[in-house]
Amino acid sequence: MKLSELPRRTAATVESVDDQIANDTIARRLRELGFVSGERVEVVAAGPLSAEPLLVQVGYTRFALRRSEAARVRVKLLDAEPRS
Repeated sequence: MKLSELPRRTAATVESVDDQIANDTIARRLRELGFVSGERVEVVAAGPLSAEPLLVQVGYTRFALRRSEAARVRVKLLDAEPRS
């Protein structure tokens, strides 16, 4: 699932950031900001017009991302209940 598709207030973990081209500066910047494998992430809010930008929390930090930027981040939903 892409971060841009994640419902608001749903916890997930980052799986990867997709590079669209070689030396993708946007993907590199997302990784520098903390969008790395295993990091907890959540969409906190979305803007009023066409839901842009997305307010995303990664770790304890919040960022405003365009949907096109959030679409580069692949996430996995966290299990609601721990398995025995």
